[in-house]
Amino acid sequence: MSIEVGSKVKGKVTGITNFGAFVELPGGTTGLVHISEVADSYVKDVNDHLKVGDETEVKVISESEGKIALSIKKAIEKPEGQTSSFSKRPSHKGDKRSKDFRSKGNFQKKESFEDKMNKFLKSSEENLSTLKRNTEGKRGGRGGRRG
Repeated sequence: MSIEVGSKVKGKVTGITNFGAFVELPGGTTGLVHISEVADSYVKDVNDHLKVGDETEVKVISESEGKIALSIKKAIEKPEGQTSSFSKRPSHKGDKRSKDFRSKGNFQKKESFEDKMNKFLKSSEENLSTLKRNTEGKRGGRGGRRG
């Protein structure tokens, strides 16, 4: 059976490591579910979520050079409009600070890499010139200048 990227298949956990779990797919091929793809929440230990021999549904993320990347969290159907657990942050609608923050226009468009690099170079040059100015008169070794 050919495994297609994007398809959901049932598999059996054959091995668990500290970086993920190996799952045997139909047809005898084996893929890896990386630890970051085991669950929507933070996974410290894969053994807390899976055991060798477990049957699980996985989604094929990618396949290259015979290596198959799988995801359990992407195989789970989520209700319309629901996102991962990381976006379930408390709302600050009534919080005065967040309103002030939004009203000051702090949500700017994303800077390009070149813009960030130019800003970094400018601040670096300013820092170097300030450092030079502050250390030029302090050279001379022991005792400083004596006339």
